[in-house]
Amino acid sequence: MVVKQLSVFLENTPGRLRAVTSVLAENNVNIRALTLADTSDFGVLRLIVDKPELAVIILKEKNFTVKLADVIAVEMDDTPGGLDNVLEVLDTREVNIEYMYAFMGAKPKKALVIFRVDKLEEAVESLKAKGIRLIVTEEEAADLIYYCWD
Repeated sequence: MVVKQLSVFLENTPGRLRAVTSVLAENNVNIRALTLADTSDFGVLRLIVDKPELAVIILKEKNFTVKLADVIAVEMDDTPGGLDNVLEVLDTREVNIEYMYAFMGAKPKKALVIFRVDKLEEAVESLKAKGIRLIVTEEEAADLIYYCWD
């Protein structure tokens, strides 16, 4: 019930993000979701890709610092209170959310939220018990995500 996520540590300099995307593209690794957070000196690129184990290998070969982590991908209602309902379940079990990022879903009135939590098994168990849909594979996550560009 978890999805593999890559965290890539990047120097905060021009071209470093593209260096990652180029390596992935050259090796037919498809990016399904991403978020980038930065500080003054470095950034952390978090990725859901279709071939996470391969991505780790090829990025390390190019001297990137990469970590693989288990995260929870949750499909939720894209309505007022949708996120609050999920957070209530996690809060009841005292699951701490280390970070999260969200996307609009391809299904009407659905969103996809990626959670990194401190108590993974408890979070999965709690969410499933409340009938909240967890995404199992990176491919399934891709089917639920779409991007809106103006």
